[in-house]
Amino acid sequence: MTTDNLPLSPTRRKGTGTRFVDRLGKFLAFVVLVIISALIIFPALWMLSTALKPDVQVYANPPIWIPSPIKWENFIHAWTLAPFTRYTINTTLYTAAVIVGTLLSCSLAAYGFAKLRFPGRNLLFTILLSTMMIPGMVTMIPQYILFSKLGWVGTYLPLIVPSYFAGAFFTFLLRQFYLGIPNELSEAARVDGASDLWIWWKVMVPLSKPALATVAIFTFEGTWDSYVGPLLYLNSDKLYTLQVGLQFFRTASEVQWQYLMAASILVMLPVIIIFFAFQKYFVEGAAIGSGVKG
Repeated sequence: MTTDNLPLSPTRRKGTGTRFVDRLGKFLAFVVLVIISALIIFPALWMLSTALKPDVQVYANPPIWIPSPIKWENFIHAWTLAPFTRYTINTTLYTAAVIVGTLLSCSLAAYGFAKLRFPGRNLLFTILLSTMMIPGMVTMIPQYILFSKLGWVGTYLPLIVPSYFAGAFFTFLLRQFYLGIPNELSEAARVDGASDLWIWWKVMVPLSKPALATVAIFTFEGTWDSYVGPLLYLNSDKLYTLQVGLQFFRTASEVQWQYLMAASILVMLPVIIIFFAFQKYFVEGAAIGSGVKG
């Protein structure tokens, strides 16, 4: 007697229905992700299309998606219209200095809050975290007045020096990571006569390379794309960064959209490359920030 014609048991019918619901859910999730991805990619595709257009096609109505002819020379022309090579050097040096300051100050402060015991530690850490609730626009004018009194306006000092005074977010992120490192390691080093500075440099820093890499990448992205700070404090064309230099293509009467889009793509390339090369650290940064050890 075969079982081909026997009715499905309730258990088998339930299993089939569950698999169908799972597949339908995955399909709907895939469709939603495709739609969201298309919405996110659309501006980048339009920017690339505009960067490759001749001047007469930029304002065409209806819009032209595929330029004819494709003007690859727009990238070269955009780069040579303004001293973007100088802007690139300025931005690179400025970004490197901020990364170094952020890593040093935040890792030292995080080590103190995570591994040292001193009166008022929790209160100081709470005050530090509370500064994250203050909008940057609120402190912009007082900071400008302070740096103006110091004679720093027109230099990179207002942009670089604050990074050597431990920002709240990265200090919190590194503290969460340091809390996952066993105290026995630092205690053993302290028994051998090591100072706290030696423990931080020889024990904590080597063990926290993933977290430090996360901080470095986030700092690079934020500093490379920074616009308001350089625009506010730099008043010489020789000191401008790439983001400020992009305003060269905007005048009171017109905007050279094809050159602005071409230069913007070239400015974005380092950030895109860094993101795809080290995207796992972005995920680890989110995990560390939420208190989960990566």
